[in-house]
Amino acid sequence: MPLARAFRFLPVLLALTTPALAQQAPAGQVSVELNRLEARTEGCRVWMLARNPGAAVDPLRLDLVVFGKDQVVARRLALDLGPLPAEKTMARIFDLAGTPCDNVGYILLNDVLACGPDAAPAACLGRLAVSSRVQGVALEK
Repeated sequence: MPLARAFRFLPVLLALTTPALAQQAPAGQVSVELNRLEARTEGCRVWMLARNPGAAVDPLRLDLVVFGKDQVVARRLALDLGPLPAEKTMARIFDLAGTPCDNVGYILLNDVLACGPDAAPAACLGRLAVSSRVQGVALEK
């Protein structure tokens, strides 16, 4: 009888644990987060977080396009996020000289320029998940 009672609670346990499992990143997926924009005299400092739950990625170089609030391209740049060690979160910063933070509309992850020594950059684009914590400024791909 105790076993029969345990099986009655199985659907409840599955319902409680399924949302937690769904929130975990798929294996091998690297997340890139626009974490902060910091106003500086020279322009805008951009803080990015890269979370790597899997194997090391070296190099990891992204092609980014910054759009202004007017939806017009403000600049394009290559950002080196790697080397990105296995099972590690790394913060990376870069400066947008001459671009005030309040002029940044959104940032587009346009392409992957390099992704590990053996992987094709196009294949790596699908492994990247992007997000933004900056209110009003999205990071898209």
